[in-house]
Amino acid sequence: MPPTRRTNTAARQNQATLSFGSKSRVTKPTTQTQKQKSLDPVTSFVPEKPSTDTAQAEQVPVTPPEPSQPHVAELAVRQQAKAEIQQPWLEEDEKASKITEQDLKRYWKQEEEKRRAPRVHQEDLDLHEKILRHFDLSSQYGPCIGIARLKRWRRANMLDLHPPLEVLAVLLKGNGDAKQRAYVDELMS
Repeated sequence: MPPTRRTNTAARQNQATLSFGSKSRVTKPTTQTQKQKSLDPVTSFVPEKPSTDTAQAEQVPVTPPEPSQPHVAELAVRQQAKAEIQQPWLEEDEKASKITEQDLKRYWKQEEEKRRAPRVHQEDLDLHEKILRHFDLSSQYGPCIGIARLKRWRRANMLDLHPPLEVLAVLLKGNGDAKQRAYVDELMS
């Protein structure tokens, strides 16, 4: 014979039960006019009349004005980039400094050949920005949000993820021209 289940009847008596019957319905009290409005939304719509003191509409600019101060994230990334640039050069930095523009074009051509279709919306970008954006979107090197590109490259290199030397070459040759903040990071903030 199977063992019987022991139940604690005292605990069962103190526990409240949920009722799913008609008495357990919770509703919000409404007035008769609210019910009428909710029944016929088309006829119950009455446009508000502008008050006399706000008769002239305020014009709001379509695009927000550019901030005079850089964003906090931009300042943090700039500080990271400045600290990374001041680091002593490693052997990878020496190799990257020897990469020429022809090498960069060759690298980018190889990257484009890996794709099935040509990139769209990048016709107006220069070669360096294309290389940096490709690096930003390469997730195998870690996240690109909130970190300087140079610091991300060095972190990926330290973790033996083998980031492309061409990206480091673009970052080092930029001398401030290359943005250290990832384009995706700019979009997110």
